[in-house]
Amino acid sequence: MSTVVEDVARRQADARAPVDLDIALLTGGFDRPYALGLAMALVAQGIRLEVIASDELDSPEMRLTPRLRFLNLHGNQGADAGLARKLARLSSAYGRLLRYAALARPKLFHILWNNKVHFFDRTLLTLYYKLLGKRIAFTAHNVNAGKRDGNDSWLNRLTLKIQYRLVDHIFVHTEKMKNELLEDFGVREQAVTVIPFGINNAVPDTELTPREAKQRLGLGDREKTILFFGNIGPYKGVDSLVTAFQKVAATNPEYRLIIAGKPRGGCEQYLKEIQDTIGRDGSRARVLQKIGYVPDEDTELYFKAADVLVLPYTEVSQSGVLFLGYSFGLPVIATDVGALRDEIVEGRTGFLCRPCDPDDLANTIEVYFQSDVFKFLGDRRHEIREYARQRHSWEVVGETTRKVYEELLGRPS
Repeated sequence: MSTVVEDVARRQADARAPVDLDIALLTGGFDRPYALGLAMALVAQGIRLEVIASDELDSPEMRLTPRLRFLNLHGNQGADAGLARKLARLSSAYGRLLRYAALARPKLFHILWNNKVHFFDRTLLTLYYKLLGKRIAFTAHNVNAGKRDGNDSWLNRLTLKIQYRLVDHIFVHTEKMKNELLEDFGVREQAVTVIPFGINNAVPDTELTPREAKQRLGLGDREKTILFFGNIGPYKGVDSLVTAFQKVAATNPEYRLIIAGKPRGGCEQYLKEIQDTIGRDGSRARVLQKIGYVPDEDTELYFKAADVLVLPYTEVSQSGVLFLGYSFGLPVIATDVGALRDEIVEGRTGFLCRPCDPDDLANTIEVYFQSDVFKFLGDRRHEIREYARQRHSWEVVGETTRKVYEELLGRPS
């Protein structure tokens, strides 16, 4: 695998297009994999980029890549601080952001994520950018996360509608998300572009083998290892996965389950109930819990030790974890919600099951481990990586995004 220095040197030599676009990329200070992938893709398109970020996104790539100016306006966004300290950090970050916007050279702001105070960002902050004469592109990774999380409200919908009407263009990752924007929020069809969800290339992928990864986690070579990875909350359906695992583990001692991730804010009780369910069952010793933030350098350990990734979501638009799994060539069992059906080729890259149905999930797990996908997993890992590379290339994302920028700024493509 190439080093960071080699990657930067290659990008320096690969400046394929003249610099004629200045863009500000507002990241919200998180989601490093997507922000890094998009930033590198845009620079490769000849765009001069100012990335508004935080400590979490700081990296040699961000600091050393030509034509990329890294502006750490958010600083430390860690949760390990008292309320007074958090409020002080938040107000300072917004102050720096407001000042930056007033003085910024780029005429186009691309908002990847809103900041911490969502209602303010969607309304007054977006209006502030407009009053400064900025053109605004916005990536809606979730069209309405409140609806997904079961805490939707009239205020949530109103502020979303205001932002969707204020911005000049919206990027989404599926046709279903586009239709939701059009139908639920009255967005013009011409103002929406569907782009692939770029494959995760921000986490290390070393020469570590699946066998070595299993050994490091204390798993046997023959143990059938199921992985859940990511934030833990009710819409993620981890409770259904645990129930399904207990069903299959009751008849086969080779099954193992890994749960790696941290609870979403306010979901601590949900996690406790899941852990109580695990603790009461005879299969508890076969469940490996890595509860907490998983750093990038440890991520490959779990994806290479696993034989299948399970996404038991109850409701979702799309999943970055799916594409992270694909980047490691890992097959997926997912519930048939959102646009997951469009990204899974049954019998080739994975299988689908019904949401909120542990019995069907348990059956699908057994079907997977009897299938050729599992029997020839070594070969399938390579095929899945290639499938993901062709469908979710950052190069395609960069080209499409640049064309939208040119249209917004009145430049000829």
